[in-house]
Amino acid sequence: MSQTVLVTGGAGFIGSHTCAELLEHDYEVVVVDDFSNSSALALDRIAAAAGRPISAFYEGDLRDAGLLKWVFTQHPIDAVIHFAAKKAVGESVDIPLEYYDINVSATTSLLRTMLAHGVHKLVFSSSCSIYGQTETVPLGEAEPAAPTNPYARSKWFCENIIADACLRYPELTAVALRYFNPVGAHSSGLLGEDPTGVPNNVMPYMMQVAVGRRPELQVFGDDYATDDGTCVRDYIHVMDVADGHRVALEHLGAGFEIFNLGTGVGTSVLGLVQAFEDACDVTIPARIVGRRAGDVPKLIADPGKVAAAWGWRTTRDLHAMVRDAWAFQRRNPFGYASELTTSPGRV
Repeated sequence: MSQTVLVTGGAGFIGSHTCAELLEHDYEVVVVDDFSNSSALALDRIAAAAGRPISAFYEGDLRDAGLLKWVFTQHPIDAVIHFAAKKAVGESVDIPLEYYDINVSATTSLLRTMLAHGVHKLVFSSSCSIYGQTETVPLGEAEPAAPTNPYARSKWFCENIIADACLRYPELTAVALRYFNPVGAHSSGLLGEDPTGVPNNVMPYMMQVAVGRRPELQVFGDDYATDDGTCVRDYIHVMDVADGHRVALEHLGAGFEIFNLGTGVGTSVLGLVQAFEDACDVTIPARIVGRRAGDVPKLIADPGKVAAAWGWRTTRDLHAMVRDAWAFQRRNPFGYASELTTSPGRV
């Protein structure tokens, strides 16, 4: 019998791709999302990409205990994948209390409801930002946590809360996945990254430049101790991230574990631009500006632990990342809102 998975934040970038991945592997999927940084149109795109729809959707806030109770009583939930959170580093510095309230309180509310309804399997969407401004390359899970902003600290707090819950309730089993820089899109071009407002990350910003929505890409600093002077990051295809979350469901054991998700290969900002131009035959106007506060020269994952434990590795290279991201952006120049402005009969 197929399992039913509750995906919180399932309309977001990584959540929507994970929903499609689960549906393609015969899971039943229930989604809760408040659309604070996502689009309801993504739900229809999930169904189109996967060839079948999710089982149910609920719009709301995970801090609403009544909503969560209703969801868990209406569906035979077997496991939860928890993405729902605010995630912009700069914004978290401006509104730290909101970040702690939303990210941490949502997680404790979810855990209480899971335990009350006998649901004991959790995959938590964490972040490599927990490692902070480390000089270690590559980064393994044993590296001490040193978060430098409220967003990263909220993720670290959630990891600790989940770990404490697993100690108190031995029947609870959980995995935190610290993934590095997810990019790309579903190969169908139906699902992709559609940030609200000005993109915070280089790939969606570059896509908007490529499609003509923004005049140029700003590259923050070219004087780092890297081959070309720009920051190096471990970019990972969003469908590999989605696959990692699905595989995590199959490997939940006792207690709480942490795994990195990354390729183990670093690419500079200018290298990413060059890879996109080569693969997609589009020129990206780029301008070097001053360094951005908080950036470190290199962030590269050591993916050895997850490979040893599960035999899991990424399967998509940088070419696939930029090709798939461009296929989505070209098809959806204004993100999912393009559907509202270009489809016949829409106003």
